[in-house]
Amino acid sequence: LPPLKIHSGEKPHNCADCGKSFANTKYLAKHRRIHSGKKKNLICDLCGKSFVDSSSLKKHHKVHSGEKPHSCSECGKRFAETYSLKMHARHHSGEKPYSCSQCGKSFFTLSSLKRHKRIHTGEKPNICGQCGKSFSDPSSFKKHLKVHSGEKPHKCAVCGKCFAEAETLRKHMRIHSGEKPYTCFQCGKSYTQAYQLTIHKRIHSGEKPYKCVECGKCYAQANNLTVHMRIHSGEKPYKCTQCGKSYTQANNLTIHMRIHSDEKPYKCTQCGKSFAEADSLTTHTRIHSGEKPYRCPQCGKGFISVDSVKRHQKRHFSEKPHGCSECGKRFADVGSLKLHKRIHSGEKAFSCDQCGKRFGYPSSLWYHQKMHTGD
Repeated sequence: LPPLKIHSGEKPHNCADCGKSFANTKYLAKHRRIHSGKKKNLICDLCGKSFVDSSSLKKHHKVHSGEKPHSCSECGKRFAETYSLKMHARHHSGEKPYSCSQCGKSFFTLSSLKRHKRIHTGEKPNICGQCGKSFSDPSSFKKHLKVHSGEKPHKCAVCGKCFAEAETLRKHMRIHSGEKPYTCFQCGKSYTQAYQLTIHKRIHSGEKPYKCVECGKCYAQANNLTVHMRIHSGEKPYKCTQCGKSYTQANNLTIHMRIHSDEKPYKCTQCGKSFAEADSLTTHTRIHSGEKPYRCPQCGKGFISVDSVKRHQKRHFSEKPHGCSECGKRFADVGSLKLHKRIHSGEKAFSCDQCGKRFGYPSSLWYHQKMHTGD
């Protein structure tokens, strides 16, 4: 096959039955077997899988034998086929010979380019016969079919977790081995999976290929766009089984469920206080460290959280929409009003874990605890 045809995309040989084009007569002849009914006439005697020709069957036999005679000179990774080694070598060299004519994005393989082009065309030719869901590439379609069958034949020998795909198990094993074969050439950060590196590289390039058709906002990851689209649609697919409250993201539901279970997995190593959210613990630790990374643009005063800055800024604009029903005093935010009401109720919700003394305000407790620590 002349190499120019690969890069130019030239396919002069057409199938008379369906019109599909091919770069050479060999590929056309192989394709014609689909129409002639001779698609898969060679069967593997070990697993029963069938193939179009002897070369495909020969390649498949290496799966059973485990034979990988072709080694990468850069990293030592081994492959069953020279073609697989050639494709792998491009990850080291950075060579991406296949470019999209519509957006200019380049790819390591022709099949990757073909899959990418479906983003522009919206084509999803692989349709599930059970639920009607369609997919742009065959691999995603095959994985989806196992959702219906529930088949997970590939088991991790370390933790016992089962997977539908051998490739997914192989990637999972990197959790146990600590292997991170995909390294960013710009900053040296490594990842267990190729797609993680692809997403990471967008930090350096600033690329945000996923655009919202409603408002034009762009995202670096497809799943971020999916979550964003729920703002427009109002969809909240993650529902709490105990109170019925719904959320746009699974992690928000996980955090919410801790209200019912009272689970607080994030514990402060300095004072032992526990929190339901990691962000709340991060903010809390700033009380101990004295760090105040958020500053008021009006007066320069520092705060431990964004919410604290927002509450403070209302004082500059004299905005106090929340009034006390007991004495009429007004406050910039609900939190401050809530704390103030404890003067009238006598409530002291904040307790010292060392001596048991109680306080109406968290700041009062904080100053009191300094007596114990000697700060």
